[in-house]
Amino acid sequence: MIWDKENIIHQGSVILAGAGPGDPDLITLKLQKCLGLADVIIADRLVNPIIWELHAQKEIDIVFAGKQGYNNASYSQDEVTELILAHARAGKKVLRLKGGDVAFFSNVLDELEMLVNHQIPFEIIPGITSASGASAYAGIPLTARGYAQGVQFLSFNPTVTYPEIFWKSLAQFEDTSVLYMASKNLGLFIDQMMRNGASEATPIAVIEQATTAHQKVHVSTLGNAPNNLLSIVFSSPSLVIVGNVVKLHDKFSWFQGMKKGSVFPNLP
Repeated sequence: MIWDKENIIHQGSVILAGAGPGDPDLITLKLQKCLGLADVIIADRLVNPIIWELHAQKEIDIVFAGKQGYNNASYSQDEVTELILAHARAGKKVLRLKGGDVAFFSNVLDELEMLVNHQIPFEIIPGITSASGASAYAGIPLTARGYAQGVQFLSFNPTVTYPEIFWKSLAQFEDTSVLYMASKNLGLFIDQMMRNGASEATPIAVIEQATTAHQKVHVSTLGNAPNNLLSIVFSSPSLVIVGNVVKLHDKFSWFQGMKKGSVFPNLP
């Protein structure tokens, strides 16, 4: 690691790290180590602050970079990139924290290009993406023998448009689909799926604030979703899972409603 105490570099450098889906215990050992070495943390809105409260240096500089969709008051990607560059140029060890994993539906490309263009040393630490965290804590395996052989990850926020051929393919897809940023656009998603031939019996789940004490799992089918789901204002972040694996939730749900997050008595 570029920040190893035995071989620490004196110029500015950046680590781009995934902070997981919400549960502060779901971070890597490598990220935990970085938290104790960083000079400044630039964190997205969905990163659980308990992570740096537990592991970072006491006097560390924390920059809340916002990055909340559809909120004009939040930081733009250009502003975040400039923040990273400014701190790195000042010779600091910059830890850029992103919710979930670094590379799943984030703007990591902009930040990587800036780092390469300015010849700033960097490293990438992966994290548990929201799809993995939500599916595990909801008891919904993303693939399972007899239910799904594959999984596709898609984004569907209100600014995204897809051609008609995409919807026809998605409506006929027989394995698991995971949609990020889709809860505000759920009505349009269901309408497009039904118009393009998806079965009304196709199971769908919306998982709110996965892996946290506020997690809620809403299960329905595409046919019943207009009555069961569309009247709900889902908390952010929410993830949508579509496919037969959703049928496994009732049988394997283990987290929701538990007083503690683990069956091991000494774990939180």
